Amino acid sequence: MELSNDLSKCPFSQKEKSTKSVITNQHWWPKALNLDILSQHDTKTNPLGEDFNYAEEFKKLDLEALKTDLKNLMTDSQIWWPADWGHYGGLMIRLAWHSAGTYRVSDGRGGSNTGNQRFAPINSWPDNGNLDKARRLLWPVKKKYGNKISWADLMILAGNMAYESMGFKTFGFAGGREDIWHPEKDISWGEETEWLAKSGSEGTRYSGERDLDNKLAAVMMGLIYVNPEGVDGQPDPLRTAHDVRITFKRMAMNDEETVALTAGGHTVGKAHGNGDASLLSKEPEAGEFETQGFGWINPKNNGNGADTITSGIEGSWTTNPTRWDNEYFHLLLSYDWELQKSPAGAWQWEPINIKEEDKPLDAFDPTKRNNPIMTDADMAMKMDPIYREISERFHKDQAYFDDVFARAWFKLTHRDLGPKDRYLGADVPDEVLIWQDPIPTVDYTLSESEIEELKTKILNSGLTRTELINTAWDSARTFRGSDLRGGANGARIQLSPQKSWTANEPERLEKVLFALTQLQNGLGKKVSIADLIVLGGNAAIEKAIQDSGFNIKVPFQSGRGDATADMTDAESFEDLEPLADGFRNFYKNENTVNPEELLLDRAQLLGLTAPQMTVLIGGMRVLGTNYNGSKEGVFTNNEGVLTNDFFVNLTDMDYSWKPVSENLYNIVDRKSGVTKWTATRADLVFGSNSILRSYAEVYAQDDNKEKFIKDFVKAWNKVMNNDRFDIKAN
Repeated sequence: MELSNDLSKCPFSQKEKSTKSVITNQHWWPKALNLDILSQHDTKTNPLGEDFNYAEEFKKLDLEALKTDLKNLMTDSQIWWPADWGHYGGLMIRLAWHSAGTYRVSDGRGGSNTGNQRFAPINSWPDNGNLDKARRLLWPVKKKYGNKISWADLMILAGNMAYESMGFKTFGFAGGREDIWHPEKDISWGEETEWLAKSGSEGTRYSGERDLDNKLAAVMMGLIYVNPEGVDGQPDPLRTAHDVRITFKRMAMNDEETVALTAGGHTVGKAHGNGDASLLSKEPEAGEFETQGFGWINPKNNGNGADTITSGIEGSWTTNPTRWDNEYFHLLLSYDWELQKSPAGAWQWEPINIKEEDKPLDAFDPTKRNNPIMTDADMAMKMDPIYREISERFHKDQAYFDDVFARAWFKLTHRDLGPKDRYLGADVPDEVLIWQDPIPTVDYTLSESEIEELKTKILNSGLTRTELINTAWDSARTFRGSDLRGGANGARIQLSPQKSWTANEPERLEKVLFALTQLQNGLGKKVSIADLIVLGGNAAIEKAIQDSGFNIKVPFQSGRGDATADMTDAESFEDLEPLADGFRNFYKNENTVNPEELLLDRAQLLGLTAPQMTVLIGGMRVLGTNYNGSKEGVFTNNEGVLTNDFFVNLTDMDYSWKPVSENLYNIVDRKSGVTKWTATRADLVFGSNSILRSYAEVYAQDDNKEKFIKDFVKAWNKVMNNDRFDIKAN
């Protein structure tokens, strides 16, 4: 059958329209390094103030009362946005799903942890059509409970209560998601210049046969995962299955979890496409004043209820869309399905010769029954051999399906919340799950005298300062503030896959771990390798400070545990492998992004400000911590001593910079013409970028030598303790 490509009436074919905006520096100098990602979400944007503590507010929450109010909300249909079958369950589940579904394992960004769905661009993605109404329906509840529940937590809890109001028992719920207060600037959702750009168009995220760009976890700009009509809007369940498998894997889901989530999400609710999609108004971010922040307004009749248009697909997936059951698999597997067009012109699958009793009632006319529908992604659950086998297993065993879905839904909605220790509330499940990256607690404390004694032993172990500093850094740099994974706690640097990562210099790492283990075995008190790794780096830095003529301590707090291989999902940790680390001048040539941009990316994931990034670079260079001992950027004659020499020489106009290759420069004495040093872009950006140079000049001043050391120690301590949520290091 030849399929047409007429998508002109479907919302999924709408293109982004250009609008006038204020001209910024980035417009005039588009290649300039944009430092905005290191200076967002500070206290100036937060209306709750510096002293606000969400965890403490959440403890005051009457969670059971909130859950009751949310369940009551599900059937409290509003005239301005009537509920399908008088029940908002499907809408609230979609709200939670799409809030969490932006998560991607590549860099831990996206997800539900910040409530970012309230802001552009996500609030105006075509795939999030009419979720602006779901959030507004929740407003009375948010207003009532105020600061005790964040929008981020409320959206997820609303999804849970929607399921429970329809007869499903969820796995649990944890609070702890703190809201942001303006759009995130640190997430690249793709390079397309239009929504829903097809493969092969400018900026597309595909190459080769069907290879999705590494970081991204959706098939195109404006979608959560795949186009429901098929690849580029062309139905083909087997091709769609390929996309589904890739995108769900990049959301940390395996095949079984993928089928469970697809089926569980479509067991309830309906898709909306009853009308002419070309008549819809603009998305929320482009809406007119009088629309009250709403988008996608339909001028037909009341523009809601039976006239609602969202995806363009029209119909429900099951016979009873407000009840949790196994009808999804019954209908999918029991009937043959054929392609049809929705009233909005979107491709959808409908059953052939379906029994009248298997048809769902119309959402607003109880005297009428309609065909159920399936998207191309639903049909992939039947046509793909692996998905088909899983679907049949779920069809035969409702209890098994319930359990797999409950766990997959909990994982979807909690994946970026961090370790279980951060979970808040009485509904936190007791079971520890491997994707939570568990770490055993320790039962010891170290006194100041014991810490000093340990530092002496480490420094006398035969390890060099550089070896100790590099191992501590490599252990801690895996931390990602995006999903709160990684970090020094757990000492997973001694486990697979981290112990074999190129960036961790496996031979040096093995040497250090062997020496620290030998030292650990000789102690009268058991101290974790995780603590010894960090303490070793601290001790080496303190010696480097003393050699510079200052006596400044590097703070240390014990309490890190050592994770085991059984506690570690090795496959999931592969995404944390550094392909570049500007702090150690490590950069793989196959990277297509400039070293300085990758440096910013890592600094942002580590939670660093631009000044903190700057001072760390200057200190790491003079300490001689470059990958593989390279000398790029080591602007000092006293390598291994913590001085401000990097900044002094970087800003010295007696030297000129001469490019040698794309990422290598000679630093040449202007008088003699002799090359004094070599450097990379990650070094020299601190002298060429006007903002970063302003920081570099501060640290180069003669009166700021001590300030440089103190600021370096503070920034180092932050990185070492990023994952110590028990001490809330800053």
